[in-house]
Amino acid sequence: QVQLVESGGGSVQAGGSLRLSCVASGRTLSRYVMAWFRQAPGKEREFVAAISWSGGTTYSGGAVKGRFTISRDNAKNTVYLQMSSLKPEDTAVYYCAASEAISGLRYGSAYDFWGQGTTVTVSS
Repeated sequence: QVQLVESGGGSVQAGGSLRLSCVASGRTLSRYVMAWFRQAPGKEREFVAAISWSGGTTYSGGAVKGRFTISRDNAKNTVYLQMSSLKPEDTAVYYCAASEAISGLRYGSAYDFWGQGTTVTVSS
């Protein structure tokens, strides 16, 4: 089992930045692909970004490409999401997830473990 705990959410004005963190316990993070998803009120869960086990490959959703950056520190069992140029439409609960899969990584069904989420609110 892997336990994931997100932090770093909060309220920010449009154009601002936030960095989310996801700390894993239970197993070493290095064997998992890690990702961030988000879910806004009344909307379906959306893929944000993913990163390979080594950190050498990253994937981003179209809505955040060029603004959000995913990274990881396997020594600290932590994954980060640096969010810049935030927009009101980025308002959502952000979830960290871990997967042993090697394909379908933009889909939530590929992920085995999920955190409880952290809320990001962007005001205009």
